[in-house]
Amino acid sequence: MINWNNFLVFAIPTILSWVLASVIFTFSKKNKLGLFFSIFGLFIFGSFIVLLWVNLGRPPMRTMGETRLLYSFFLVATGLLSYLKWRYKWLVSYSLVMAMVFVFINILKPEIHSKNLMPALQSIWFVPHVTAYILSYSILGAATIVGVKQLFQFNKKEDAELMDFTDNLVYIGFGLLMLGMLMGAVWAKAAWGHYWSWDPKETWAFITAAAYLFYIHLRLSNKYRKIALWYLVFAFIMLMITWKGVNYLPSAKNSIHVYTD
Repeated sequence: MINWNNFLVFAIPTILSWVLASVIFTFSKKNKLGLFFSIFGLFIFGSFIVLLWVNLGRPPMRTMGETRLLYSFFLVATGLLSYLKWRYKWLVSYSLVMAMVFVFINILKPEIHSKNLMPALQSIWFVPHVTAYILSYSILGAATIVGVKQLFQFNKKEDAELMDFTDNLVYIGFGLLMLGMLMGAVWAKAAWGHYWSWDPKETWAFITAAAYLFYIHLRLSNKYRKIALWYLVFAFIMLMITWKGVNYLPSAKNSIHVYTD
């Protein structure tokens, strides 16, 4: 049976495939070959997630290590889908590199816990809620990559098409973020009797959503484009605090969203 002990068997060929794809996309014009290695690595990585799911008997979405698996998978998938639509090779390369960083973190710190889900997580909302959030994090991560690229070239030329692409990624990511929050509220009502309890994770999720909403309003004014790009980086930092940083806060020790025991 496949478990975390087998992760290296899948991670190493995945990393090799993605390194090759990144190099090809960056230094070569053999785009089909780069696409092949990207998809091949994604298939290997996705196979591990599916087989781990089967072995655990539950969705691999409980621990931080398991959500990192999904984040890496969705980030590469976002980069590939963007390439197929808009042909931004550099976005695929950056997405692959960022995904590999999270794979390496999982190699060093897999965060293995018990198979069982606590009663509150045994809900029909568990999979769609977590999937919507991690997918939104991946898309907003891709948007940040595009935003940073524009910041580096902002003084040379302003790419209106790339700016619109950034906005569209933020719209999709923000929509999924709000969908995840709404599903979480319905789930919380069924599990604990309240839609919202100002749990530390909920509070930071609200702050993150507000940050991206402010970016959208800033962009709708069609002014302050460079400020908006810097603000997009700030919003992504808020997102990372929501996902990872909150767990280290003293107030999160009794949080209903920290499932590490």
